Amino acid sequence: MGIYFGTDGVRGVVNNDLTEQLAQMVGNSLARVKKGAKIIVGRDTRISGSYLCAAFSTGALKGGANVLDVGILPTAGISYLVKRRKADFGVVISASHNPKEYNGIKIFDSEGRKIGEKQESALERFFACPSVAPPTKVGRYKFSSAPAREYANFLISSVKTKLGGLRVVLDCANGAAYKIAPQVFKKLGCEVIKINCLANGKKINEKCGSTCIDGLAARVVREGADVGFAYDGDSDRVVAVDEKGKVLDGDQLIYILAKHFAKLGLLNGNTVVGTSHTNTGLLIALNANKINLIRTDIGDKYVIEAMQKMNLTLGGEQSGHIIMRNFLPTGDGVLASLQIASILKSSSKTMSQLCDAKLFYQANKSVVVEDKLKVLNSEVLSQKISQILNQISPNGRVLVRASGTEPKIRIMVEHQNKQKADEYLNQIQKIICSI
Repeated sequence: MGIYFGTDGVRGVVNNDLTEQLAQMVGNSLARVKKGAKIIVGRDTRISGSYLCAAFSTGALKGGANVLDVGILPTAGISYLVKRRKADFGVVISASHNPKEYNGIKIFDSEGRKIGEKQESALERFFACPSVAPPTKVGRYKFSSAPAREYANFLISSVKTKLGGLRVVLDCANGAAYKIAPQVFKKLGCEVIKINCLANGKKINEKCGSTCIDGLAARVVREGADVGFAYDGDSDRVVAVDEKGKVLDGDQLIYILAKHFAKLGLLNGNTVVGTSHTNTGLLIALNANKINLIRTDIGDKYVIEAMQKMNLTLGGEQSGHIIMRNFLPTGDGVLASLQIASILKSSSKTMSQLCDAKLFYQANKSVVVEDKLKVLNSEVLSQKISQILNQISPNGRVLVRASGTEPKIRIMVEHQNKQKADEYLNQIQKIICSI
């Protein structure tokens, strides 16, 4: 991991960690990689999006790159367009699920894949000496919202049957999918009920979307809907709610997709890629269906790397990043929700019946800290974790890690016994707060 690039691009609080100067440096560094580079850039609805897009574009144009700004569009839309339009890079100005004061810069290569750590480090080396093109060689900037229709048509074409008769509630987190997700579901015949579907950057991810499901769950039950889907700010994540108001996280959605793809012969190697956070109950349910699970470190880019290395077609995270490489090389919440809706429509089951995996209970907590490294290197914390592992093994797991984007330590304790999991989590949290 580089100095500026984290687990998912450059990210931070605007005008604090993520400044105008840093955004310019990122844009200019891409101009250094390839002469006359063509860059497609999009963003979510955050207030700072246009500001950082302008700064990024200025740096790129200064170095001689050409920029096509497609406006507000989900992250996966940029991944799709960069390959379709034969661009050199795709860039998304978004902080995904983070609060409104955050923003970020994600970069895709010419194949629509997120760039790796080696490429990120190479870009950082250009930050110290920006490229300045001659007056007649500076890049050109163009804005067009038309490419969004190409992405919408791709989403529609991914579903082979009409979804008429389905009653769907969509929570777009007031983010990048606010317009395109309802349009696509309606085009495919669904009755769509919208919540938090405004281009309101001041309300992005605020008590809504994939990180706050209560409102969606209540609305699904009240409306008698078949299913509800919630995205995050840039809609690369999705979680669902069944007709009873029960939340189905990324693990459960991957399970539904894995069984369906395996039945169609589309699950390469009969294997799914998850992370260290993937629920053990999912592992057991997949194995019962003769499907293997491979775990990686937490982070969708690690999942994608493993999928590419082993030529696998399905993977993702409990948080709702779901990658289907037979469609796109990155996570797409809208695409995944369409596939789930298609499975629901073609089956004779309700949404609650589609997922029969019995998950282990997981207690999760995020603790704000001043120094993440100090906490993780604490001998007292290490001893406590070892002690708990000895007590709950082999029926439980403990995971303590630093957030890649916020000043937080994330704790997960997994156990079949809820009371024990909560008790162990509280013990760990108490020690973290004392460090």
